[in-house]
Formats: sequence, C-alpha cells, structure tokens
Amino acid sequence: MKSFRHRRPARLGLPVLAVSLIAVAGCSSADDGGSAAVPSPGAAATKLCRNLDEVLPRTVDGLGRRDPQPASSLTAGWGDAVIILRCGVPQPPKMVDPGVAEGRDADAVAGAVDGVDWLMEKRDGGAYRFTTANRSVYVEVSVTAERAAEDTSPILVGLAPAIKKAVPEGVAS
Repeated sequence: MKSFRHRRPARLGLPVLAVSLIAVAGCSSADDGGSAAVPSPGAAATKLCRNLDEVLPRTVDGLGRRDPQPASSLTAGWGDAVIILRCGVPQPPKMVDPGVAEGRDADAVAGAVDGVDWLMEKRDGGAYRFTTANRSVYVEVSVTAERAAEDTSPILVGLAPAIKKAVPEGVAS
C-alpha cells in the first residue's frame, strides 16, 4: 500500500460524477479460484469487458490465473481468490464523495498507477478494493487482507496494460 499512497491523488472531478455503473472483467477457467458475483452491465460495457477478458495477463504479481465461480467473461481471479477482478460493476459511492476528492477520508484515496486512475478503498478486515476511474467501464479489483498487507502496486501495474488496451478513457455510461 505504501507506494500507492505515495502517489499524488488524482482529482476525480465532474467527469467521474457522470460515470455510470460498470462491472469488472475476467475469464472462465476449469480451476476454481473462489467465487465472485457476476456483474450485469449493458451491452456496450459487456463488450468492453469481454475485450478486457481476452487480454488479461496469465499471472499477476506472481499469482497464476484461477477464475472464480460461476465462470464468466466478466470476472477473473489470480491465486486462490487472492485477487478478484470484476468488470462492469456499478460506480462506487465513494467515487463521488467530496471527502475523498479533498483527501478527508482515511479509508479511500484516489490515485494513478501506470496510466490508470484508481479509487482505493480499505474494506473491513484489511482487504482493499480498487476501482478504475475515468474509463468507459468500471473495473473493480479486490485484494485479500493478507495480500494487501504487502505492496499492492505490482498488482495494479500488472493489470494496467490490459485495462489501457481494452477499456478506453472516458465516462462510464
């Protein structure tokens, strides 16, 4: 977490206020990597999420791909449910919270990693949730408390090329 917090906070601004619900992307696999709720975005977001699924890396931060159940091109996982990605999720409420944008929320911070803007939220139990900002679809990445105790930047850096390739910058609709 340290290196993410050292980055200058990104201003989410008014474009983010207009961003709508989106889901997170992933692949299907025979390996059970835990479970994850499958988002239900509209057709345009689903297409972007499927494109993302096709370019996601096989490994992230040294963990092999093990997709959650039920199998869906809108969800992906690495490790034994250590990292779960969902594409096409709704906009997180904290993304439009002025307290976050002004740096007054200890459990949520905006930042950028390798050209992708993120909202980082600390969850109960020490886990973290990262959600892309300023992209045409919201992509959510959840990291377990055990893995979040380490530096999470390599996870976001590992996912950034696929997100930049498949999910254009813009306002989610």
